[in-house]
This record gives sequence, C-alpha cells and structure tokens, in this order.
Amino acid sequence: MDSPHGAAVTAEDFGLKGPRGWAFRSVRIDAGPGALVAIEGPSGSGRTCLLLALTGRMRPSEGRAEIGGLRLPRQMAAVRRISALGPVPGVSELDPALTVSEHLRERALLQHRFDGSLRALLRPRAERAATARARIDAALDAAGLDPTTLPKAERTSVRDLERLEALRLSVALALIGRPRLLAVDDTDLKLSDAERAEAWEMLRSVAAGGTTVIAVCSQAPEGAITVRTGSAGTTDTTDTAETTDAPGATATEEGTADAIAETGRA
Repeated sequence: MDSPHGAAVTAEDFGLKGPRGWAFRSVRIDAGPGALVAIEGPSGSGRTCLLLALTGRMRPSEGRAEIGGLRLPRQMAAVRRISALGPVPGVSELDPALTVSEHLRERALLQHRFDGSLRALLRPRAERAATARARIDAALDAAGLDPTTLPKAERTSVRDLERLEALRLSVALALIGRPRLLAVDDTDLKLSDAERAEAWEMLRSVAAGGTTVIAVCSQAPEGAITVRTGSAGTTDTTDTAETTDAPGATATEEGTADAIAETGRA
C-alpha cells in the first residue's frame, strides 16, 4: 500500500467549551508526520471531543491548531478531507447487521464515488473493480486483519467479531481512503493485556507506514506522544506515557451528539 505522507499535528492553548463547561482546555501538541499520539484519560475527561476537534469534526472555542499545515477552525472541511475516523461511538460505528465484505464494499464504493477523478470514473468496470480490491487488500493488510481467519471469512457478520477484530476492521475501513491522519477512539476498551499490545502494535505499524495516528485510550503505550486529559479539563503533553494533570475548569465528555451535529453541518 502506497502510504500517504502523514500530517503533522500542532496545537497551542487549544480548547473547546460546551453548554456544560470545558470539554478540554490548554492542549499543547507538537507531533511530526507519521507520529503516534495517544490521548490518555478516564472516560468523561474530554478525550473524544479532543479527537474530533483535531480531525475537524468539532469546532474549538479557543487557541490554535494545525493539521498538515491546515489551520483549525478556519479550514475544518479541508482537515476532514485528509483525516479519517476509525471507531468513534455515535459517529463512525460498525453496523452489526452487516458482514465484513458488505462494510468493505460499501466503503470502497463511497471512496470511489466521492474521491475518484473523472479519468478514474471512465476506466473500464473490471479495472475499477481490481483497483478497489487492491485498495481493500492493502488496508486489511495494514490493519492486520486476515478475513480467512474469521468464522465465515468475509461473510462474517460484525456482531460475530471479537473486539480486536472489530477494531482492526474499523481501522481498515478508515485506511481505504489513504488518509494522512487516522483517528481512533476507545483503543484499549474491553481488551485483554495481550490484545491491547496487539492493538498498539497495529497502530505503531500504521504510523511507521507514514500515516499519523491519534488514538484515545485509558493508558498510553510506551514511546507515544501522550496528551493526558484529566478531571480538571486541561491537558498535559509528553513524549512518554507518564503525564500529570494541570488545574483548570471541570471537564465533561459532552459530546457525541454535538459531534454528530457538527459533522452534519460540515
């Protein structure tokens, strides 16, 4: 898979305030292309809001940020075009009634319809199908998901996938669009220690391939650029998993509904 050049992520005094107070505030990030950034914190500390703000899905209230040289909030639409969401509850969830194959075909068709050039649209159908299949296979490989190992191969329903398999599928779907930035929510939710290690190894591999990765988690892996959200609603950033909270306003994870609304307006 031809890896895109990852998007550098920088932020200074970045914050988002909603009806119930600050979701996050005073965020500082300096991550180069192809970095692995972990947003670490307890549920309800603004982690998802920060993830969505950095991908252009929620409008920040203060501070500045740049994603691949694109400024937020001025260029939110452009940031959305170079970023892709893995699993985010209420925003980009898998449909449990669909099979793995149906999810992959649907995403490839959408990618072709909205991102394909006129020249690509005029290619013979067989050539377009082969190109789509190659892109799907490359994304599956990058996400470490081998459909032949599933109970019914690609005909396996999402409801029958293990948590780690579902995570890999969500990442593969996001990578079909070859984004410069991949965003993943709840990375380590309901995973065993061994599965958590596999999930982080997958994301490290994606980042090493050139795609910048931002992942929400309860515990950041060693070596990641870590942004920690805390009950105080502020953040601290470090190049290791060891961080400290800073004082500030009360944080709330408001937001998935607000995020959906923001996405719909975009």
